[in-house]
Amino acid sequence: MQKTIERIAGDSEGVVYEFPVLRFEGKDKAAPSAYLQAALHAGELPGVVAIDALMPMLTKAEAEGRIKGSITIVPWANPIGRAQYHFGEHQGRFNLGTRTNFNRSFPLLAAPDARLLPDVSLGGADRRLKNRLVQLSLGNDIVLDLHCDDEGLAYLYIHTSLWPHMADCAAAMGAEAVLLWSEDNTGTFEGASIMPYQNVPASVARFDRRAVTTVEYRGMLDVDAALAAADAAGLYRLLAARGVVQDSSVPKFEKFSGPVVPLENIDMMPSPRAGAILYDVKPGDRVQKGDRLATIVHAPGEAGGRTEVFAPQSGFILTRRARRIIRTGEDLLKLAGDSRSSDARSGTLED
Repeated sequence: MQKTIERIAGDSEGVVYEFPVLRFEGKDKAAPSAYLQAALHAGELPGVVAIDALMPMLTKAEAEGRIKGSITIVPWANPIGRAQYHFGEHQGRFNLGTRTNFNRSFPLLAAPDARLLPDVSLGGADRRLKNRLVQLSLGNDIVLDLHCDDEGLAYLYIHTSLWPHMADCAAAMGAEAVLLWSEDNTGTFEGASIMPYQNVPASVARFDRRAVTTVEYRGMLDVDAALAAADAAGLYRLLAARGVVQDSSVPKFEKFSGPVVPLENIDMMPSPRAGAILYDVKPGDRVQKGDRLATIVHAPGEAGGRTEVFAPQSGFILTRRARRIIRTGEDLLKLAGDSRSSDARSGTLED
C-alpha cells in the first residue's frame, strides 16, 4: 500500500487543506479498478470507520498477491468541511464560505476525460477539492461514495443505466434498499462519476462492469466497531465479487431481494408546523395510506396544540430526522412509496 498526501490551496495566504490517498497496485491491468471515498459530508463517519476496518483485509490480500485491480481509497474526502466548527458544533455538510453543499456543484463532464475539467485555479478551495476528487476517481470501474443519513436503513443510490447490472453489488454489500435515479441537475459526486458515460460508445461506458453508487450507511450515530466490521465485510465482498480482489471463499452474489424504489416514489413529508416531533414510525416500518407517521407539538399544553401527519400512500419508512426540533416546511422523513409521489422530485431529494 502506498500513501500520498493531496494538498488543496486555500483562499488566503498560508491556508492549505490536506487529505491522504491510499493506493493498492493491481497485478492485472485487465481487472476492474476501484475508487472508494468517505466523509464528503465531513461529519458522516460510518464510511470512515468502515474503511478503517477494510484496510487490514486489503493489506492481507496484497501480501498474498490477491489484489488484481488497482484500488484508490480516500478515507477523509473533505478536509475543508472537517475543519469547520461553528460555536462548538461541527458543520460538515455545507461550505460555510459559499453556503454550497459539499456534494453539489461537481463538474458534469460530457465524457470521461480529465482534460474537460474546468479551470478552478481562481475558483475557490471547494471547487479545487471537487476537481481533484473527480480526477482521482475518473476512469475507475467501481466508484463508491460512502455517506450516511440522519437515521435510516442502509441503502444505495444507483443510476438507472446501471440497474440491474449492480444487483450483485447491492446484495454483496447487504443493502436494505435501492433508490434508482436518472437525472442530476445539481452536480453530485455520483453524478460526476456516472454522467460522463451516458453518451459515449458502449465499449467505453461498459455498464456491465461499472459500479457507481452513493452508499448511505444508516444514521449519523451508527458509528461502532461491529457495524464498521460488517460494512467493511460488505465492501470486501463487492470488490471480490467484481474481481478487484481475488478470494475464492467469497460466494457469488447475483440477486438482490430488497426493495428497488424509483426516486419519484419518495415522499419527503414536509412538516406542517414548527415544534417538537413525536414519531410513530421508525426506519424499516411498513405503513399503509392514512397511518399516522408523527405528531408535531407546536403549542404545548394548549387546545389544538398538536398537529398529526399521516401517510399519503402505502410504503415503508426509509429514513427519519435525527433531531426532534423542526421548522415549518422541513422534511420529517423519507417514505418509500408503492407508487409515484404527488410531490415527486427529480434529481436530489434534499439540500
